[in-house]
Amino acid sequence: MLVGVALKRPPRGQRALRGDDLSAANRDSLDELQELAESAGADIAGTLVQVRDAYDPATLVGRGKLDEIRAEAHTLHVPLVIIDHDLTPVQLRNMEKMTGCRVIDRTQLILDIFATHAHSREGQLQVELAQLNYLLPRLTQRGDELSRLGGGIGTRGPGEQKLETDRRRIRERVGKIRRAIETVRNQRTTRRRARQAVPLSMVALVGYTNAGKSTLFNALTHAEVLTSSRMFATLDPTIRAIQLPSKRRVLLSDTVGFIRDLPPDLIAAFRATLEEVQESALILHVTDISNRHHAEQDAEVVKILRDLGVEDRPRVHVLNKSDRLTKDEIEMLQNTNGHGRDNVLVSATTGAGLEELLGKIDSVLAADPLVRLKLRMPLADGRHLSLVQSQGRVFKSELLDGHYLLDAELPESAVRRLQEFVYKQ
Repeated sequence: MLVGVALKRPPRGQRALRGDDLSAANRDSLDELQELAESAGADIAGTLVQVRDAYDPATLVGRGKLDEIRAEAHTLHVPLVIIDHDLTPVQLRNMEKMTGCRVIDRTQLILDIFATHAHSREGQLQVELAQLNYLLPRLTQRGDELSRLGGGIGTRGPGEQKLETDRRRIRERVGKIRRAIETVRNQRTTRRRARQAVPLSMVALVGYTNAGKSTLFNALTHAEVLTSSRMFATLDPTIRAIQLPSKRRVLLSDTVGFIRDLPPDLIAAFRATLEEVQESALILHVTDISNRHHAEQDAEVVKILRDLGVEDRPRVHVLNKSDRLTKDEIEMLQNTNGHGRDNVLVSATTGAGLEELLGKIDSVLAADPLVRLKLRMPLADGRHLSLVQSQGRVFKSELLDGHYLLDAELPESAVRRLQEFVYKQ
């Protein structure tokens, strides 16, 4: 087993230290930890790795490795140690005591990033709930430190004052937040029912964090959702309508990115947000095809989709960031099963493959199927003629006794609004 340790330097720290003798798997794990830490605003001064047959129940990495961490932290003058593993309250207390540094684990690091990026009231409530659930079993271990939630990684508080007073007050706060989130869920359900009154299918973007979902969302919808190379830049869901080649309109939802070992409390807290995925008629699984670990990342996404109960939902695999591939790599993808029937190679940055993607969505989406029929409509009925032009495809039109006779293809939902004009010979 691998345990990664990142040492965060102070504002004017020493040069970074990296282990050149790490195996590829170990280095990849630390690389992801470093990306997470940098997304939280850290400046990494060094990394250490411990490989053990079994975790030490008291210290996780063993006392000898803790002595090494303490010496390295002292040499580099770092105030914070980040562990690429979840720590028990006992392990956390012992590691801080023996290293003389503040210690946070992977879950707390992810929670800190979420606390930074949650802007909507809904997102802030969900992050606060996850933070309090994380802190509750650690109260007796951390003592008075929780009364001084300040700036810096791992210390951004969930917002509750005097968190250390007692567990009862925290549980009361958790109950209050859960009721507030339930209110949010009810509001989202009301909005969803309102959308369903005008039947538009929901298409949800999912994928590993930093796969380019928000960039793809902007490219398809011409929206201006925040895009960033940092992990978990998007927490608050955004929904926009897009038009497919058939003139059908669907709703596209941008969702929070996934990551390996995403804390269960965080998945539970963000259940209201992830309901957009559960209510979707089609899932676009976005992959950073230029990332050498995309297969492992895809497996993590599928695992979370399974936990959400949507593994069997119709799905299109979007191979994004093709602009970062060489011509030989693109040809290899196109000539193998990697670019198969339900896979589309795109670049959200350059726009390559987006038309093919829209066509794929059109063909895969089963809801609101297309119907071809003939319509006989008065020349003066501009409102319904506009409906046909905006939502359908006209193959042939002719004038007949002051009416348009149209041979058209429209979504079934639009046909229901045009029943009085259906031409029956």
